[in-house]
Amino acid sequence: MKVEIWSDVVCPFCYIGKRKFENALKEFAHRDEVEVVWHSFELTPDFQPIPGESIHESLAKKKGVSAEEGRKMNDYMTGVAKEVGLAYDFDRAIPANTFLAHQLIHLGAHHGRQDATKERLMAAYYLEGQNIGDLETLVKLGAELAFDSTETRAALTAGTYAEAVRQDEYHAQQINVRGVPFFVFEDKYAVSGAQPTELFAEVLEKVWDEFKPAKPALTMVADGPACGPEGCD
Repeated sequence: MKVEIWSDVVCPFCYIGKRKFENALKEFAHRDEVEVVWHSFELTPDFQPIPGESIHESLAKKKGVSAEEGRKMNDYMTGVAKEVGLAYDFDRAIPANTFLAHQLIHLGAHHGRQDATKERLMAAYYLEGQNIGDLETLVKLGAELAFDSTETRAALTAGTYAEAVRQDEYHAQQINVRGVPFFVFEDKYAVSGAQPTELFAEVLEKVWDEFKPAKPALTMVADGPACGPEGCD
């Protein structure tokens, strides 16, 4: 079974949704036969961070509210994240453009470590206060995932995976993705948002029952003398 997920690294519900989906997947009997593919989605592609501006101030400006209201929104999100075991630290979070980070996730896919790369970036942003829009920070995070630093720096500098990010976003437009996280199961069923773990579990079971691999038909490669209920040939 294939599950494709569109999300942004700086989308708080995306990390929460990731955990809820993973919790459902852990209990799914056929989890080893599920392929998860992460796709890029930039909530604010043209975002230009202002040095020294806090995430509370950045959110407030985007929403057109006071900085205090921005902090309250983030405090609420911290509580929601805590329910799935994530300790968001918005006081340390650094506003960032995610275009380079998405390219690193594609590099991770190239090395067969896409999910690990996605997880590392989200943890760096939400839990550790690292600047995921900074090239050298991304090179360092890549090194933690055993990526060659020279390769990572060269790929991000040259935009080797920039087109892959744009293709993901174009695909999102084609299937009318309006918000993230957005989950697509077997290119037929979609789930939008950080839904409860129980719902993800139900969808996994439903899709598996509908699309589970059929047992291959036997192909006779030799037919010779044998015995059966009526005797022997």
